[in-house]
Amino acid sequence: MKKIAIIMGSDSDLPVAEKAADTLRRYGVPFEVHIFSAHRTPDEARAFACAARENGFGAIIAAAGKAAHLAGALAANTTLPVIGIPLKSSALDGVDALLSTVQMPSGIPVATVAIDGAVNAALLSMEILAVTDETVAATLAALRREETEKVLAKNAAAEAKFNA
Repeated sequence: MKKIAIIMGSDSDLPVAEKAADTLRRYGVPFEVHIFSAHRTPDEARAFACAARENGFGAIIAAAGKAAHLAGALAANTTLPVIGIPLKSSALDGVDALLSTVQMPSGIPVATVAIDGAVNAALLSMEILAVTDETVAATLAALRREETEKVLAKNAAAEAKFNA
């Protein structure tokens, strides 16, 4: 099974990035966590991205706030899918990071989830792996069934309470 990389620009991003790690761990998807800054460690970030495919990664999750150039910097140096998590880490409540992450130039795509959307970033990375990994595909199908059952149970309770 391919691994997922979770890269964050600073250790202050760990509380959000950890939610992605917890999600991948819960479903048995291997991952690595690294701290590389697009601005303070650009050579290390580039080297990681350039070697990610040969090092067994199938996708990269990049969590960054403020200027949030990390996802784009990584995407510029790999053809692996990169998923950006814009973080709420400034006076602009993450809107700056969202715009920096989502507004990539043509030719360098970055998938972007919601501000602080680490769980969805992990699930999207699993969906990417599931294109060629039947085990991950089955795990995701089971998760979808569980989520459906939860909503239907809540619906049944609401109907019993209000539609009797």
